[in-house]
Amino acid sequence: MRVDCVNPSTGERRHQYETMSQATLEAAVERAASAQRAWRERPLRERLPLFRELAAVLRRHGDEWAALITLEMGKRIAESRAELEKCAWLAEVYADNGEAWLAEEAVVADGLRHRVLFQPLGVVLSIMPWNFPFWQAMRFAVPALLAGNAGLLKHASNVPGCALAIAEAFAEAGFPPDLFQTLFAAHQDLEVVITSDVVGGISLTGSTAAGARVAAAAGAALKRVVLELGGSDPFVVLDDADLDVAVAGAALGRLICTGQSCIAAKRFIVQDALADAFAERLAERFRALRPGDPADADTTLGPLVDESALRVLDDQVQRSVAAGARLLCGGERIDRPGFYYPATVLTGVTPEMAVASEEVFGPVAPVLRVRGEAEALALANATAFGLGASVWTRDLERGERFARALEAGSVFVNSIVKSDPRMPFGGVKKSGIGRELSAYGLREFVNVKGLSVYAHERA
Repeated sequence: MRVDCVNPSTGERRHQYETMSQATLEAAVERAASAQRAWRERPLRERLPLFRELAAVLRRHGDEWAALITLEMGKRIAESRAELEKCAWLAEVYADNGEAWLAEEAVVADGLRHRVLFQPLGVVLSIMPWNFPFWQAMRFAVPALLAGNAGLLKHASNVPGCALAIAEAFAEAGFPPDLFQTLFAAHQDLEVVITSDVVGGISLTGSTAAGARVAAAAGAALKRVVLELGGSDPFVVLDDADLDVAVAGAALGRLICTGQSCIAAKRFIVQDALADAFAERLAERFRALRPGDPADADTTLGPLVDESALRVLDDQVQRSVAAGARLLCGGERIDRPGFYYPATVLTGVTPEMAVASEEVFGPVAPVLRVRGEAEALALANATAFGLGASVWTRDLERGERFARALEAGSVFVNSIVKSDPRMPFGGVKKSGIGRELSAYGLREFVNVKGLSVYAHERA
């Protein structure tokens, strides 16, 4: 099967690549299993320095691989560089904390000694998206390998160069051959990997529909899964918020990766007192953005990933306008080569409109007006998703109380939603199963084994 790769900033095809046969996939799984059997016997203290070297490799290739991210999926170059630096930091955090996070735990019970052990599953398959091509893959691979597993990466079809570079990074850092491999595979061919006896778990970041399909296949094969899925993150502005701070946060939170992020702020729920001023100031910021080549450091608005994404986004906006939403800015495709859509602000949005009820993957900000705090909370939670959420207020106790009631895996007061390797990350409801990052993410792909020792007593 041939897969086309297209430059999002020009719309031109760059190259094609061939996917692997099932026989090739089976061989890759067997090589990974063999590498993992040796790796799991290597003491953890001997594994840890490789993760520090991995961080160094990522920084050494920072400019080269940032340019590759930008070329393949259209991210602005400054964001691509920041993504690679975050990956390096991730590796260092696990190198610093991995020993403590995997340490045996003592339990008091009825025997002489009781211990809880954390042991690797074996080979773990990851299925990753294009929007953060290094970060998404690394936040799976680093904890999975540190715990003693092998990793197989099935990356999105439009970032094959990034997929190969990630495998190159592990090799250059000195990890054993075949311990981490990139698979070029069609989704329908992954069953041979999922059902393999040596594959102990699957991690997927993607749409809710994709997660449901993978979870069904994994469940049939009795495999553990971690799913980080879609989001419709509420950005709640209470009536005592600092408007300048909230608007700056809204622009940053909505425009990450040109709005193509599961944890981007997507529904802007604002109390009456600030709603008009908030929408106008956000539109003012959006109008000032400069679309252009994402490799140009002066560009402030990059392209969407492909033509399909552009059509879906525009359709959501047009359906919402037809239903009564009002455009403050944007709302029409930018007339230039590539897949560009203007940063768009809509007011008069109601919960049933497409831009509020569906996941919107692009630079579109719907503003929903509410009267009071209780209405804001009810609207924030009135979604099938629950990945991240934020609330903005000068009263920190009020903000924390509100955040505790938000139905999301990660909640923030006076900050955009973001992932941090020191904190658990993942969703509730239809936004996912399981957790990534921190000690909790590290323990998703281990066997938690109970070891009990009793005295030998003669009858």
